[in-house]
Amino acid sequence: MLGCFAFTIISCGGGSSKQEGEQDAYNEYETADQPSKSGESSSPENLIAQGKALVDQSDCRTCHHETNKLIGPSHTEVAEKYDFTQANVTYLAGKIIEGGSGVWGEIPMTPHPGVSQADAEKMAMYVLSLDGEEPKLK
Repeated sequence: MLGCFAFTIISCGGGSSKQEGEQDAYNEYETADQPSKSGESSSPENLIAQGKALVDQSDCRTCHHETNKLIGPSHTEVAEKYDFTQANVTYLAGKIIEGGSGVWGEIPMTPHPGVSQADAEKMAMYVLSLDGEEPKLK
């Protein structure tokens, strides 16, 4: 009987896969030109603030400090190396998700496959904002 109940819930949409959840999170990502579904601003400033909150809640600070080199480069060093463009936001988001090595030395950056593309882009926007450069996202 319990098996039938579980089957009914799953077949009626009670179960969801991680991939669907990740896609939903990506679909909620707003560009600077789109209004947010919840009515809050999706301006670059708001996305940067969201990115800061995501960085603060993550393990990023284990290897990166805002201004001082730790295991990896400081976030400010990253901001100084890369222009604040959409191409670099996408590139750095990929590095957050996939990890990598060689750009800043031989110590590899740990991949974060559980971070959605949308969240990784917000985190990258926050990092790129740290040198004071205005975003050029169009």
